[in-house]
Parts: sequence; structure tokens; C-alpha cells
Amino acid sequence: MLEIKNLHVEVDGKYEQKTGNFLTNSAPDPARISKNEFVSQSRSPKHSRVKEILKGINLKFEKGKIYALMGPNGSGKSTLAKIIMGDPKYKITKGKIFFNGENITNLDPNQRAKKGLFLSFQNPSEIEGVTISNFLRIALNNQKNKKISVLDFHKLLKEKLKLLKMPENFSERYLNQNFSGGEKKKSEILQLSVLNPKVAILDETDSGLDIDALKTIASGINKLIDKEKIIIVITHYKRILEYLKPDKLFVMIDGKIVLEGGHELVDHLEKKGYGWLGKN
Repeated sequence: MLEIKNLHVEVDGKYEQKTGNFLTNSAPDPARISKNEFVSQSRSPKHSRVKEILKGINLKFEKGKIYALMGPNGSGKSTLAKIIMGDPKYKITKGKIFFNGENITNLDPNQRAKKGLFLSFQNPSEIEGVTISNFLRIALNNQKNKKISVLDFHKLLKEKLKLLKMPENFSERYLNQNFSGGEKKKSEILQLSVLNPKVAILDETDSGLDIDALKTIASGINKLIDKEKIIIVITHYKRILEYLKPDKLFVMIDGKIVLEGGHELVDHLEKKGYGWLGKN
């Protein structure tokens, strides 16, 4: 079981008057943006402040179940996912996170990964020169704390590619380089399948997918669920939940869980949105 008790989280960042965006407290990276953008960002009016993002989250996730986390943009869903994985940019001011009865609140991300936690990113990075195959073999070796033979690894990888209906040469491509949105999501699901974590947090895995890619991703997730796994799907949309059929759905607004229920809530939210929840 994954349990979150009275979790409060804040981040030290900058609020931009022009855009209304809240950014983590770091300078713009000149290697990633143009000179004009760098100068503009460096001079734009910002106000440093500490912002509380999560405000007393209490959640329980049981083995063998699929959960959905929904809510409007900026409600704290992705922050919760990152906090569960130990992202150091965020500060836990109160509360604890337990996994199978162990307090993991202060563990580093790599320690959590070794215990079986996995996070699929919204926008995974491109890594030139590193094939998916090599990346997964190194990640699996680190997770298991022992070296897996190349032969055994490629046998496992071939099985997972076949299970997910992916071509074998997909694993020889550089990680996410020149991938379409759908290919990046498939790469994440392949990682999930090979690493076989106990807890899988999928942050907007359905974002930007066409219907065929969505079906492929959902089918892959359904094939991975078993009585020992916890799958948490963060999404804005009803479509993927029609294929996954979550056991329970949580709605987050302004850093708080304001509603929970079964799959039937999806249709209700599709019709009414989130506005009515803020009035309660």
C-alpha cells in the first residue's frame, strides 16, 4: 500500500505578473533558449515568494488497483506525483509518505525507484547517443543492484516489445530523439513494462495522443496491472479512463482532494466540469 498522510508541500519560486505562471526558483538556462528570450526572462518582473501547493493531502492506494487523479490545471496533481518520487525542488513542511508500512518521506529518488516506484513524465527528455535498449539495461541493473546478462536482458526486452505490439527496432532508437508525442508515450510504457515497478504514476500519459495511440497505450497499461501493482493515472480527459476503468477516482483542486468516487464520476465531471466543486 502507498499511503499519504496530511501532506503539505511548498516551493520557493517566482510569480510572473505578465503570465501568471509560478516557476521554481531557478535562473533561465541560456543553453535552452535564445539570447533575446534569456534577456527578456532575466528582466521580466517577478516576485519571489514561497507558495504552498499541497494543503493536507490524505490518500491511500491499494495493491491490484488502478486510480485516476483529475483536476484543473495548476491544482497540484503533477506536484503530488513528483513529491511521491522525491523531487528535491519541493519541500514537505508537514505530513508523511508510507510505502508498504515504511516511511519513505526523506528517501532520495533513486532509493524510491529501487523500492519499486516509477514516474512517467509529461515531457520526457531526449537523450542523443543513448539507445532505449542501453538505457533500460542500465536502469534495470541499477534497480536490481546486480548485472543482468545481455542475453537475458534482450530476451526480456523482446518479450515486452511483443506484448506491447512494438517493432523490435524501436528499442535501437536514441531515447526520445525525434520521437512523435505518441512514440514518447510508448517509450515510457515500454520502460514501465521492463522495469516492472510496484507503483506506476503516469502523468498525463494520454496527452496529445490520437485515438489509435491512445488505445495502444491503454492496452499496454492494462496488460501490466496485477494484484501486486498500484497504477495512478493523472489525466484531464475522459478518453483514457474509458479503456482503463479505474477502481477509484480522486479530484484535486487548489492543492486539496475535494471529491472521490468510482468510475461513474468521470461522466459527471465531463458534463459539469470542476467549477461547481469550488463552491462547496
